[in-house]
Amino acid sequence: MCTRRPSRAQTLVVAALCLAAAGVASPGRAQSLADVAKKEEERRRKTAEPTKVYTNKDLKGSWESPPPPAPTGAPAGEAPKSTATDGKTKAGDKDLTKDPAYWGGKIKSLKAKLEQDQTYAEAMQSRINGLTTDAVNRDDPAQRAKLERDRQKALADLAALTKAIADGKKAIVDFEEEARRAGIPPGWLR
Repeated sequence: MCTRRPSRAQTLVVAALCLAAAGVASPGRAQSLADVAKKEEERRRKTAEPTKVYTNKDLKGSWESPPPPAPTGAPAGEAPKSTATDGKTKAGDKDLTKDPAYWGGKIKSLKAKLEQDQTYAEAMQSRINGLTTDAVNRDDPAQRAKLERDRQKALADLAALTKAIADGKKAIVDFEEEARRAGIPPGWLR
């Protein structure tokens, strides 16, 4: 018995058929995904009544810790002393007048400032690279000197931005540590 190996041409034909079959199957999958998206969009349009969304205001008081038990030496009829001072209620280190909006807004502003500084630093680095290239390729000493002055100013600006980025990162870490010490749930910092 002799076993025959398929020729190279036969192998290429089989491979081409497999690729063609795979190509035909893909559009069908994409169309069904589009159909599903259209049906979901129609379903959402028909649903007129929004569902109830619970916020921390709805759960007010559930995240606060209960008052500590009265000391054993105190009379049974006497209520424990309140920790309220100047309108601010404190539970441990946590200032309860600062709500989730305060903590979330503060961390978002710190992160936005950091992102803005990083974007400016990247743009400044691109400017420095362009000025360096231009200065090297200039034959005129006066133009080269002006480009070098501009480059030195851009380098100083980049150094200031680098310091601002480091300060921004430290501010975020310090704020997260302050929130941790205050017992703020991590979800408030998102």
